[in-house]
Amino acid sequence: MTEIINITKSAEEYLSNLLKDKNEENLSVRIFISDPGTPKAETCLAYCKPDEAEPDDVIIELDLMNVNVEKRSIPFLVDAEVNFDNDTFGGQLTIKAPNARLPNISPDSPPEDRINYVIYNEINPMLESHGGEVSLIEFTNTGVAILQFGGGCQGCGMVDVTLKDGIEKTLIEQIPELKSVKDSTDHSIDDNAFYKRVTIATYYEIRIFFSHL
Repeated sequence: MTEIINITKSAEEYLSNLLKDKNEENLSVRIFISDPGTPKAETCLAYCKPDEAEPDDVIIELDLMNVNVEKRSIPFLVDAEVNFDNDTFGGQLTIKAPNARLPNISPDSPPEDRINYVIYNEINPMLESHGGEVSLIEFTNTGVAILQFGGGCQGCGMVDVTLKDGIEKTLIEQIPELKSVKDSTDHSIDDNAFYKRVTIATYYEIRIFFSHL
């Protein structure tokens, strides 16, 4: 694990001092990536209490502290580095994860990662031609993908057709665990809605477009 994530000695000392200042028993830090393998991926480092750790977290045992690493994030943390640089303002902690946004998907990847892969590589490129996008908010334990639309899809009068005839069909074909999709978007905000600006001809083009997915 230490070969995957390089935590420099300066970073270890800095983080260890932060933990001591918190004065909480068994407190550690946790590294994870939100939305791994997508353009929205962000590498995160947070305090971690014992009851906040996941059962499958991988533990890095350093000289001064332990670090919890989210198992799901490990493939995206290859070549990652946590470093602390001293400067005239006291110093800065940096986390670099060059592979965080690169697709790293296999049949054994979590459903969330596989759903995100399809969304960002197949669905959003099509929606972008209409000024829209969609993102995964949650994948429930009952197999429902909670989605949120943005851009031209927010408030669009065709969003139900897009959701069911296009997105749900595409995802279910590729994600066996997925049972259905649900829209959590507030469509009362329709300032940028694509359907408000299109002609009748384009309306039918959209329907035909998604009917072939």
